[in-house]
Amino acid sequence: MNKEIQLKDLGNKDYKETWDYQEALFKEIVDVKLEKRAHPELVTPNYFLFVAHPHVYTLGKSGDISNLLLSEKQLEAKGATFYKINRGGDITYHGPGQIVGYPILDLENFFTDIHKYLRFLEEAIILTLAEYNIVGTRSEGETGVWLDVGTPFARKICAMGVRASRWVTMHGFALNVNANLGYFDNIIPCGIKGKAVTSMHVELGKAVDEDEVKAKIVRHFTNLFEAKMIIAVDSKF
Repeated sequence: MNKEIQLKDLGNKDYKETWDYQEALFKEIVDVKLEKRAHPELVTPNYFLFVAHPHVYTLGKSGDISNLLLSEKQLEAKGATFYKINRGGDITYHGPGQIVGYPILDLENFFTDIHKYLRFLEEAIILTLAEYNIVGTRSEGETGVWLDVGTPFARKICAMGVRASRWVTMHGFALNVNANLGYFDNIIPCGIKGKAVTSMHVELGKAVDEDEVKAKIVRHFTNLFEAKMIIAVDSKF
């Protein structure tokens, strides 16, 4: 059982390039798991990627394309791209001012419970927001982190969508820190009509240090998963 996680901050990186990198790390872990059947002494690696993407919309495998409100030409005019991908969830937006986290873990190193995994991801964000006096909560039946749930002012601050196979995870969360929320007007976020989206800088009325937020997320994630983060030598973190 390996509870060390290699932490890599990729900086600003194209969505498709990052997705391909996730797939390569995912395959590496699965290959080791298969090899472990003959060599039980082997240990599977774990990774945690931070990244910021150029403007992009992604649609989960069960998502509805009608929740994208732009044509191909309109996407191009806004300097945005679109991908249909293999995570759960519906449509979401990634862009500058947003912290995107992709844990690529062998959950057999931690616990084999995907619902617990999602709740821990949410909890890491909730605890991070609390350090800024922002009260994040869960909304029943809606993965992610929300503010003012149960009121007419309910709004999402962090979207989540994951894939897991053979207990190996990929994809993850997107926390709006200094994000341009205007880009969310071009979709029905997560396919949920009538609910707003927000960002930390909107809630606080000022820009937020994204590196500081990342450090807090890492600390809470590490504590929740009882893990040890190892900063990769090629990381920008």
